Amino acid sequence: MNVKALKILRYATILVFVLAVIRQVTGASDLTSVGTASAALLLSVPIVLAGLGGLFSERSGVVNIGLEGMMVMGAWAGGMIGSKHGPWLGLLAAIIFGAVGALVHAIATITFGVDHVVSGVAINIIAMGLVRYLSTILYKGGSWAGPSQSPDVNSIGTNSLPVLSGGNYFGWKSPDLLGVLAEKHWFFVSDLAAILRGITGDLSYVTVIAIAMVPLSLFVLWKTAFGLRLRSAGEAPIAAESLGVNVYAMKYAGVLISGGLAGLGGGFLAIVAANHYQENQIAGRGYIGLAALLFGNYRPGGILMGAGLFGFADALQLRDSASVHALILLIVVVLAALVIRDVRKGNIFKAGLIFAFAGLSLWYFLAVKELPGQLVTMTPYIATLLIMSLASQRLRMPAADGIPYRRGGLR
Repeated sequence: MNVKALKILRYATILVFVLAVIRQVTGASDLTSVGTASAALLLSVPIVLAGLGGLFSERSGVVNIGLEGMMVMGAWAGGMIGSKHGPWLGLLAAIIFGAVGALVHAIATITFGVDHVVSGVAINIIAMGLVRYLSTILYKGGSWAGPSQSPDVNSIGTNSLPVLSGGNYFGWKSPDLLGVLAEKHWFFVSDLAAILRGITGDLSYVTVIAIAMVPLSLFVLWKTAFGLRLRSAGEAPIAAESLGVNVYAMKYAGVLISGGLAGLGGGFLAIVAANHYQENQIAGRGYIGLAALLFGNYRPGGILMGAGLFGFADALQLRDSASVHALILLIVVVLAALVIRDVRKGNIFKAGLIFAFAGLSLWYFLAVKELPGQLVTMTPYIATLLIMSLASQRLRMPAADGIPYRRGGLR
């Protein structure tokens, strides 16, 4: 195990320990429950896929604000095709429809030089109007349950990690050691076991595939010739062109992969997270994927952490308002750690700003015993934006990201 992996493991252990302490102090048992960990993983997957989609596009030098629209198209296609031909073909259709949306964005930005942000916003608007129009036609034709809802899609199977998290394998019922430890309610040990049980038990096969995309993306972009050429198109396209790289092809490839991953994220929401397509199902997750991309500084591992942060906060607000109240205390601890980090780096002004936010959060935690319902719903977004913005590092975006390119020189 390399030094970076050990560092991540150490930070993860510290985080679980802090959660265990907060659970003990506040009595918010859902902070480290199996259900919360499982829900957090489920809610993180579409954001991870959207973030990885943005990564491929921006590494090739094309800004992709249209991830939201591509996820919408993927979710719609997943619901439509999945209800008629099964969930796996539905997911394939989601990837294709997301890639079609990306192709429109690529033609506009790469071939015709349209501003990347304008094109991306147009994709989002067109996608939402288009799927509503098509849904209404299908509903009037008697094919859909409603003008904004597809018929149900058959479930994709789930399984668990053998021995540790149970599961059935060829008729053999595996032990569930993590589940047994979680039920002991031992400090830290049971908390850790519950979280591990939640992220390794009753997993959809699509969830496993989606999470595997993180190391696969890292390998493709940084360990293959294709990844080197694609990144060179976003960093120094003129130099890449002089070395024989087809910059147009690399940009098109990056955007199409981006759309396919975003479409898969939409299909995941329609087929795995729910069992049908529903209007407004994406609910801004494409934009949150972009936020995770920035938080992760254009790296797959950072995208996974950013998506996990939002997924955890969102899972808490769906399960228990008391746990959301306890989440404020977790925010205080994280902000305190960021204060220490910035003081050590000599960023006194930033440390003072974060300290003020931490003090305000602690005061609110002590002053309010029960959060209003509206604030419970908003807390995941507030917590995610607060931590992402204050924990942000110096961004290292691709040098030619968003700059129009023409063969023989930038325009």
